Amino acid sequence: MTFTADELEAEARTATGLEDFGDPYYREGLERLLDSINHEAELSEMGEMIQRATLVNHLSSRLSVEQTYRDHPEIDEEVVGGPVFVIGLPRTGTTALSQLVAADPQFRSLRTWESTAPTPPPEAATQHDDPRIARTAENLEMLNLTFPLFRAMYNVEPTAPTECQDLMGMSFRTVHYDGMVRCPSYTDWVVDCDMDQTYEYHRRVLKLLQWHCPPTLWHLKTPVHVFALPSLVKTYPDAKFLWSHRDPAPVLGSVCSLIHYVRSWGSDRDDAATLGEQQLALWVEGIGRAMAFRAEHGDDRFVDVAFSDLHRDPVGTLASAYEQLGLELSDASTTAIADWAEEHKPGGRGSHDYDLTAYGISETDVRERFSDYLAAFDASV
Repeated sequence: MTFTADELEAEARTATGLEDFGDPYYREGLERLLDSINHEAELSEMGEMIQRATLVNHLSSRLSVEQTYRDHPEIDEEVVGGPVFVIGLPRTGTTALSQLVAADPQFRSLRTWESTAPTPPPEAATQHDDPRIARTAENLEMLNLTFPLFRAMYNVEPTAPTECQDLMGMSFRTVHYDGMVRCPSYTDWVVDCDMDQTYEYHRRVLKLLQWHCPPTLWHLKTPVHVFALPSLVKTYPDAKFLWSHRDPAPVLGSVCSLIHYVRSWGSDRDDAATLGEQQLALWVEGIGRAMAFRAEHGDDRFVDVAFSDLHRDPVGTLASAYEQLGLELSDASTTAIADWAEEHKPGGRGSHDYDLTAYGISETDVRERFSDYLAAFDASV
C-alpha cells in the first residue's frame, strides 16, 4: 500500500468533520515522511495499520487544535511559563527524571492522555477523571498485551508525563518517527530542516492545554530536542534544561534494542546488523549539537543530572538540580516527589536485556565516538 498526503488528510477530515489544517508548513514534513515510508519502510499489514492510525491522529489533532483556536482566539493570549526541559541521550533516565519533576505540583506536564487527544482542552475540575484517561489506559493495555516486552523497555502510563512526539508530530518534523519505522531519507532531512515553526506550534498546543487547566509553569521531555536547541530557545527564551547523563555504551544497546523491537511490530525487515551504526551516528550528531549550543550560550540554563545519582538518591538529586535552576522545592513538592520515587523503584516493571554487538557495534566503538562527551561530563555509570 502507498500512502498519500491527500488520502490521509481526507481521512482526518472525515473523522473530525473539520476542514482547516492551518498553516500549510506541516505539509512538507508529511510528504517527505510518506515518501520515505513508502519506499524504505517495507511495512507489513500490521505496520500499515499502525502508521495510518498514527498519522491520521496527528492530522486530526491538528484540525481540532485549529478549530478550537478559531472558536476561542483568546487562547493565544496565554503565556507559557518556563519551560524546564529534560534532555540527554535516550535511555539515560530521562523518563524517570521527567516523572519525578511531574510529581511536583508546581509544574504542568504533558500527560499521555492529553498528548494523544489535546481537544477539547482539559478542564481543571475534571482533569483526573476525564474519559480520555480510561480510553488511553485501554489502548496501553492492548499495546502491552500485543507486544509484551514493551512494558519492561519503556514506562508509559495514561496520567504520567510523555514525550513531545505528538506535539511535534502535528508538524511532521521530529526524529521520533525514526524510532517507530525505518525512514532513513526522512531522518536525514528532519535533523537539518527548519524547526522554528515546529516549536511555535508546540507552544500553540501548550497554550490550549493550560487555558483551563493550570499551572502554567511547564516541564517537558524528549531527547530529540538536542537536535534543534536554537529553534527551541527562539520560541522559549526562558527555557532551562535538566540534562541526564549516562555511559553511552549501555545507552546505545538499550536504544537499539527498543527501536529494533518497535520496528518489528510493523515490518518483517530486520536491520539489526546496521541499526547500531545508524543510531550511533545519529546521537553523536545530536549530542554534539547540544554541546556546541551550550558552549556558545553558556551553562546558566543547564543542570547536569547523573543517572547513577538519580538511582541512588532521586529526591536529593532533584533537590540539588532545583537549587541550581533557581527553583523552590516546597515541603509539599518534596513529599510528592518522594512518594512517587517510593512507588516507582527501579526494576519494578521487569528487566530489559540486550546485546550491543547484535547491532553491529561494540562498547569501544561507542565510547570512542562519544569521547568529547565523556571528557566533558560525568557519564561513567
